[in-house]
Amino acid sequence: MKKKSDARRNYKQTLEFIGYVNFKDATQADYDRIGFMSGLEVHQQLKTDKKLFCRCPAGKYQNDDEYDAEVIRHMRPTLSELGEYDGTALMEFKTRKEIIYRIKNETTCTYEVDDTPPFPLNRDALEIAIEISLLKKLNIVGEVHITRKQYLDGSIPTGFQRTAIIGVEGEIELPYKKIRLIQLSIEEDSCREISDVGHRRIYKTDRLGMPLIETVTYPDMVNPKEVADACQFIRFLNRSTGKVLTGMGAARQDVNVSCRGGTRIEIKGVPRIRQIPILTHNESFRQWALLNVRSVLHSKIKKPEAWKMQSRRLDPESLDLKPRFARLVKENDWHMYAIGLPGFRNILSHFTQPGKVFADEISERLKVIACIEMPNMDHDESLKPILGEKNLAIIKKMLSARSDDALLVFWGPEEDMDTALETVEERCKWAFEGVPNETRKAMPDGTTIFERVLPGADRMYPDTDSAPIPLKDDYIDELRKRIPVVSINAYRQMQKWGIPEDTYEYILKKDLFPVLEKLITEMKEDPVFAGTLLGHRLKYIEGQFPASKDFHYGLITMLVKKIRKKKLDMAIIFEIMPVLYQHPKMDFDSLLISVKYKQYSVKQILEDIPFLENKYCAIRKSKRSGARTDWIMGHLRSKALGNMSLQELRKKVGEKGCR
Repeated sequence: MKKKSDARRNYKQTLEFIGYVNFKDATQADYDRIGFMSGLEVHQQLKTDKKLFCRCPAGKYQNDDEYDAEVIRHMRPTLSELGEYDGTALMEFKTRKEIIYRIKNETTCTYEVDDTPPFPLNRDALEIAIEISLLKKLNIVGEVHITRKQYLDGSIPTGFQRTAIIGVEGEIELPYKKIRLIQLSIEEDSCREISDVGHRRIYKTDRLGMPLIETVTYPDMVNPKEVADACQFIRFLNRSTGKVLTGMGAARQDVNVSCRGGTRIEIKGVPRIRQIPILTHNESFRQWALLNVRSVLHSKIKKPEAWKMQSRRLDPESLDLKPRFARLVKENDWHMYAIGLPGFRNILSHFTQPGKVFADEISERLKVIACIEMPNMDHDESLKPILGEKNLAIIKKMLSARSDDALLVFWGPEEDMDTALETVEERCKWAFEGVPNETRKAMPDGTTIFERVLPGADRMYPDTDSAPIPLKDDYIDELRKRIPVVSINAYRQMQKWGIPEDTYEYILKKDLFPVLEKLITEMKEDPVFAGTLLGHRLKYIEGQFPASKDFHYGLITMLVKKIRKKKLDMAIIFEIMPVLYQHPKMDFDSLLISVKYKQYSVKQILEDIPFLENKYCAIRKSKRSGARTDWIMGHLRSKALGNMSLQELRKKVGEKGCR
């Protein structure tokens, strides 16, 4: 119990020492203290009929078990133009992964497996990319040069992705600051992962090769909210063209984060913008914690360059293992190794992220690089020990470990042991440097885990199969005429109209500003009514009812016109819209019948008030102020709907009491 309580105490003390603050309590002063800095790489699929470099259909998807053939590949790194290997490629090569692709004939051809040269770049996709670049005030390149970006994780069967820069040095404007853009590129999308267990990774190829744009910002964001806001505005701009795909997976973002003294860490493939703030918050403090780990190690170990770990293979039979764990070791023929980490006492239980410690940094790399599934290790500062104190004491004596040393034990298949030993030592040596360059994966709880070494420039080289594409000024000028209202202008216009701010995100995200503008400027509807109709009522309907494939937002303006033409009270639209959303081909009279509308004159509605008032006074039970009015309104609402303003009816009912 002492070991567990010491580890728990150390976790708490190191958390407090680095000044970790819960996300909900953090202020700008906290982020300034640690030097928070963040940038974005926002990916967006384009709405085209065909893929980027072949003529297979884009946007058709398959289930995990729906395929016509499987292709198996083993990836190997290649030298860059400078004769160097990319670090990520070398790391992936170490994993010795067998990559399996599940192929559907309808969506994949021989181009995707590099058996056919690329077709000319999809011109529709190119035009959309240029339009969006102009929206973001980027400078369009004179020639499009297609390059290859090496990927050895298996997500692309060829081992490389074709990509090209379209625009450079632009900006987006948030309501409170400008965010600089580095570039916008067009590239082919990757496969979708089905599973990744041990040395086998399985993908499906339906998404492979779809046109994708990537918008890259400078690290101009100084707090997590700014990162989310910038990402949202980039999404708004992309969607405002009406030429990008929407839905789960159509837009993804990689978030780059660092703190003062740290390094750029890429959080890969964040699916939802609302996850960005907590992820960037925790990642910046993770780096701050790792910098403290470095300081502690340097205070204890004077010659880091001479540091070495000790290792020894263990005989499981000589240990008093728990029966279930002993059975797993025997059945899987696992090898076990003990490692002594000189000077690492209290480092393995050092706080890194909420619920995580430095030992997790090692365990995650064992899973990814050595392909040893978790749980894959135990240590003498574990809060959830597997081996038990008695075994750890025996092993510590076996290694002649000192009181200031830490002890770690890992296990797995024999063929993975050399890679595992190398991985543990490499990560511990990195602890003396501070924060290693990594790509990390977002987890639902707001923490991240190691995914791979961060790629460098060595993985880029020219694509000799594709000729440059010149972009003439008159061609660019013609495309410039197509670009829609910029999001920040729409945002400010909604502010001028006095529309509630909680509607802005939905209206811009769904590209509803043109509909809103038509309702207000052409049809002379009240701005607050139009904004809440779209940003509140329509948002609610989309979240509650199944949509018809025939529904489109233009039907809303048509519905408003018909209600006005029939001289009905506009409040009836709130009842009709859910029906229209599900049955967009229904004619207007049928819509009225479906909401049980009947025509009444104002006189016919008001003449019921005395009778209802007498009835209420005879049966009333509530003494609450306004109870009478609410009760009468409840009985008259269906009769008044579409025939009389409910606000006007409430005035007529009044606030009288019973005698």
